[in-house]
Amino acid sequence: MKKVDNFVVKSFIGPLVFTFFIVLIILILQFLWMYVDELAGKGLDFKILAELIYHFAMTFVPMALPLAILLASLMTFGNMGEYSELSALKASGIPLRRIMMPLIILIGTISLVSFFFSNNVLPYSTLKARTLLLDIRRKKPDINIQAGTFYNGIPDFSIKVTSKDPETNRLDKIIIYDHRERRGNVSVTFADSAYMKSTTDGTGMEMKLFNGYSYTEMEEKNVGASEKTYPSRKDFFEEENIVISLSGFDLERSEENLFKSNAAMLNISQLRFYIDSLNGRYNERINSQYREFNTSKVYKEKANLNTLGALIRGADTIKKFDEFNPSVLLDSLNNTEKRAVLQRAIENLKEGSNFLALNGETMHYEVKSIKRFEVEWNKKLTMSFACLVFFFIGAPLGAIIRKGGLGTPAVISIFFFVIYYVISLSGQKMVEENVIGTFAGMWAASYILLPIGIFLTYKATTDSVIMNVDTYLVFFKKIKDYLYKISISGSRRKSASDD
Repeated sequence: MKKVDNFVVKSFIGPLVFTFFIVLIILILQFLWMYVDELAGKGLDFKILAELIYHFAMTFVPMALPLAILLASLMTFGNMGEYSELSALKASGIPLRRIMMPLIILIGTISLVSFFFSNNVLPYSTLKARTLLLDIRRKKPDINIQAGTFYNGIPDFSIKVTSKDPETNRLDKIIIYDHRERRGNVSVTFADSAYMKSTTDGTGMEMKLFNGYSYTEMEEKNVGASEKTYPSRKDFFEEENIVISLSGFDLERSEENLFKSNAAMLNISQLRFYIDSLNGRYNERINSQYREFNTSKVYKEKANLNTLGALIRGADTIKKFDEFNPSVLLDSLNNTEKRAVLQRAIENLKEGSNFLALNGETMHYEVKSIKRFEVEWNKKLTMSFACLVFFFIGAPLGAIIRKGGLGTPAVISIFFFVIYYVISLSGQKMVEENVIGTFAGMWAASYILLPIGIFLTYKATTDSVIMNVDTYLVFFKKIKDYLYKISISGSRRKSASDD
């Protein structure tokens, strides 16, 4: 049995490693496709890009593992079935459950490793990846002045050149609008040609202008509109240097402690601490608002009672009634007094409705905050448990279809993974909106697909032919024959009755 176990494990390890890296590369390419617009044109060093891709690759590991296990188990047992290795093992008296046992132990170990990875490595990698991506987003793109159009990428400047020599970096017929004084287009510089380069310390851009002039409208202070003379100044030059600050064009690293309270960047114990703290604050706020509303309600009832008594020509009049009966009191009033009382009641109703609506929105936001932490807490467990779920789907399904290679298993794997992903995402959205409970939503995909895996395992153990097309053709042929017999017998009875 030890040789059989070693054979099964060795047959599984190769496809698992291969499919894991294939899935990981696909997820990384998907990430690059999503953020290519934010990464392109910013002059990022290869080291920065490699760091970004590495940290995001670490965040994709918990998602890539279940899909890799599903694909590898389909390939392994499909190959064993296609080459009659499963048939030989079963003929030797080894049931399928025993053949799967070493892989069940291996997948269980991988699930535990995936959980510890999600709990310890994933928060750190998510923090690094998201912080670096935010810094890259804030980094301004490299200066790339194109001929014939105004370039507004440099703050407080608008630059246009007629032509540009890419080899010598020479700019011809250049126009520069200076908006640093925030007074509009009152300062403009024209030059016949110019050269542009970065300063020595890299914090600015130096432009050397040749044969041009600067035109500036002078500001008139404490002068009325009718008295303005609009003075201006015009300076000619043969050569002039302009230094423009490039703050924001370099990559500036953010302080990571600012993002450590994000739910995706916490481990299990930290998430539990935040959940308990937020639940305690939520319950305290509920009790506080109940006391506030109750106190406000009692106050309004007393105020309304006093107002009503005053309207009935004296508060002592209320004592004539044995008990407080609003309809009796209202009938005691004339039409003018009734309108005043109803108007006051409508105003109080609107106040109460606004109070409840405002506090309801606040409480809904509080609940959504709690649910976000609960979602992340459960996600660390569901992604690890998904490894077992997908194995119990892939292994028996591979033994049933008996098709190896990458084609058929890849199609089936994508089909089941899409189902799992759609159910998980839908459940997560409903949990975050507080439509269903956290456990029901986050574990929905697992307790829907796990019975399918158990059913497939049972069918594979009993040598079921559920994936054999001939089985279904025979079934439909029997139905066709049965319907044909019914139609023949019906026509015979009709002929006999006609005779």
